[in-house]
Amino acid sequence: DKAAALPNGMAREEFEEYQRQLLEEKIERDKAFTQKKAERATVRMHLRDKYHLAQDERDDAQVHVAGGAVELPQDLAAMVRAEEEEEEDGSAGALAFLTKLREVELPALRDRALDGVDQVKEKCSLM
Repeated sequence: DKAAALPNGMAREEFEEYQRQLLEEKIERDKAFTQKKAERATVRMHLRDKYHLAQDERDDAQVHVAGGAVELPQDLAAMVRAEEEEEEDGSAGALAFLTKLREVELPALRDRALDGVDQVKEKCSLM
């Protein structure tokens, strides 16, 4: 009667082995899924930090469930590094622009602009 209840005429030992394998595969899938969720949460946390947005408690919880220290895959880590480098380059570029702006002689620039306007006025009868 019990043998008839087992699928495909399996022996009890085969059926138990099959069930154990299914359980192990499910555990591995769940671990991989949890890791992916934690990686996504880490990226969201980074972006929220970068753009000074409020952090979401769910992201912290997902990272905590995955074990706390989540390592990003290489492609996501490369994106994060590239964004940080762009941000650093952008701020350095702005500082360089401000430094060059100090070197500009504003009265001379103003005089050149007014001369250009005067020349246009001479050529254009509407102005």
